[in-house]
Amino acid sequence: MANPTDLSGRRALVTGGSRGIGRAIAERLAAAGADVAINYMRRKAAAEEAAAAVSALGVRCVVVRGNVAEDEQVERVVDEAAGALGGLDIVVSNAATGVLRPALELTRKHWQTTMDTNAFALLALARRAAPTMGEGGRVIALSSLGASRAIPDYAAVGASKAALEALVRQLGAELAPRGITVNAIRAGVVETEALDFFPAREAILEASRARTPSHRLVTAEEVADAALFLASPLARAVTGQVLVVDNGYSVVG
Repeated sequence: MANPTDLSGRRALVTGGSRGIGRAIAERLAAAGADVAINYMRRKAAAEEAAAAVSALGVRCVVVRGNVAEDEQVERVVDEAAGALGGLDIVVSNAATGVLRPALELTRKHWQTTMDTNAFALLALARRAAPTMGEGGRVIALSSLGASRAIPDYAAVGASKAALEALVRQLGAELAPRGITVNAIRAGVVETEALDFFPAREAILEASRARTPSHRLVTAEEVADAALFLASPLARAVTGQVLVVDNGYSVVG
């Protein structure tokens, strides 16, 4: 029986793919046979290190620098990735940022920057890539538990992730006639560098482990497994959905 998660011949773009969950997804798609373009914004060395790890899996890999919060740069990132790989079949909108402040301390600039990177980037990526993607195209976005929960200092990011999930539903409906699926992964707490920006990092990790039924945090590799599923033929009938990967954290109250 053929491997249902074989992605040989497929071409993927992963934004924010130089580290953390993005890198894990890039490596997982590559291990399944996909050629990969890794997008990064600042850390060239990390992107090149990730690309070397992906290339070692026997596929083509390129790095593309660009800020996905800006329309013109998104278009260039998509065009460069597609040009280098000969097209795109899978787009993973993973790059994220955000201002960690209470809601009443947010400025319009804080709000706009967070929304542009975390939500509008998905729309810009899909708008540029979808016209060139054929039947079986896949668009995958990374969300978080903050999309539906109140988390201290997470107002801007949580709102952007909620907007992201609403956009996934809309794009899923609009792109379905073209044979392109659009889905999101709502990940639980994952111990990556992103948590370094939270002032109560260790307290967050400890509380998350205590609350999770298995007392174990989700790993970046487990989030990547979900991305592989959504990118594969196994998920051909799944679109406009949010797949929660949190070890049961969100189902216990």
